[in-house]
Amino acid sequence: MKEVMRNFRAWEQIVTLLLVWVVLFMMSSCSDDGGKEEEAVQVVPPTLNPVSGITQESFSLSWNKVSGADNYLVEVATDEAFDNLVSSYDPWTAYGVLLDVDGLTLNTPYFARMRTVVGEEISAYSNVVMATTLDEEGPEPETALKEVATTFSVGMAVQTSRLTGDYLTILTKEFDQITAEWEMKMSVMYPSSAGYDFTRADELVEFAETNGLEIHGHSLIWHNSTPAWVEDFAGTDAEFEAMVKDYIITTVTRYKGKIKSWDVVNEAFEDGSGSLRNSVFRQKMGDDYIEKCYKWTREADPDVLIFYNDYNMTTDASKLGSTIDMAEDFIARDVPIDGIGFQMHISYNGPDRATIESAAKKVTDTGLMLHFSELDIRANPNNDMSELTVQRAVDLQEKYKEVVEIYNAIPEESKFALTVWGLRDQDTWLIDFWGHQDWPLMYNNDFSVKKAHTGFLEGLE
Repeated sequence: MKEVMRNFRAWEQIVTLLLVWVVLFMMSSCSDDGGKEEEAVQVVPPTLNPVSGITQESFSLSWNKVSGADNYLVEVATDEAFDNLVSSYDPWTAYGVLLDVDGLTLNTPYFARMRTVVGEEISAYSNVVMATTLDEEGPEPETALKEVATTFSVGMAVQTSRLTGDYLTILTKEFDQITAEWEMKMSVMYPSSAGYDFTRADELVEFAETNGLEIHGHSLIWHNSTPAWVEDFAGTDAEFEAMVKDYIITTVTRYKGKIKSWDVVNEAFEDGSGSLRNSVFRQKMGDDYIEKCYKWTREADPDVLIFYNDYNMTTDASKLGSTIDMAEDFIARDVPIDGIGFQMHISYNGPDRATIESAAKKVTDTGLMLHFSELDIRANPNNDMSELTVQRAVDLQEKYKEVVEIYNAIPEESKFALTVWGLRDQDTWLIDFWGHQDWPLMYNNDFSVKKAHTGFLEGLE
């Protein structure tokens, strides 16, 4: 019996030890599983959308919903380092995915960021968004652009049919240079093989001389303004080249000492590839037709400034690269060229500052002048508005400011002019081209000044 009891106690001890081991194992397993579960749950920050609904005292924030979030901690500051937090938002606990940030000071830049809260866990910070509250209601400042831009000319594209009334008053007040929008293109000045017609070009030159304005001639050779008789030229290639030479020398000589600069060739490179456009001029005169045209221009007027002009120069790397290669080749071989024109038909939301600055530097590094030659900024590139909103007007103001800041910061020796492509919104070519409403210029249709004009002035500060 004693032996049985001893065996029983031994088995009891073994069972007890086994039970303890099982309990410890289960606890360890639970602990491990819990650690894995804890490690798997990472609290992520939300992504803030661009600010909307900006007023004098408020703006609206929105963000994506983070799964499992209890709430969000929103911080708003007056500096990008968030050293000066707005007391009400230090931080503010927000629920949902929308927040109206109010109680702010007018005409002040604000920065916002946020974190996600899940239980006792808090995420890292989100991206930072920025908004500037609106200024006091009232008229925009009407300071003349040319009075503030002291290191380069401020130009505007004009048509002779518009040179009257308020248009004339604003033009002569604001600008010190004009570009012929149509009057100095080949299709206008050389409409038929019967001879030249300088009527409209002469009218524009006389107007400029009367009003003390510089003239930038635009443009002697452009595939889209080539008369039909030139496209269908019946003579030999040698006769074609002689005709083009006579046209350039006749035109440039006529306005020698009156026109400061010419876009001699416009838009000669293809989009995307940077190869020479297969225009009638290239077909008849060869790949060196640009060089020939530039030499003839210099022969006719030794003092006139010679430019090459094209679009998408900030976003089409191949086109810009081909332009720079051509320019550097011309410089190395003493082929006359003085500057490059960026047309700058852009949008309120792009290209960004860094992209424009990078492209501009490629030109200024050559030692040539840079002309922002046809500036307009689309406010409605996605056709998402039927009228210009306050928010989009502010966006346009900021983009005009940015573009002018970029141009104003280039080396002094590279500055020539910053030219806007029209006065009032209704004058823009963009509405017909894109087939919907837009407001890309600095004056409303009633000749009242827009926030875009204020942005231009701010860019000169």
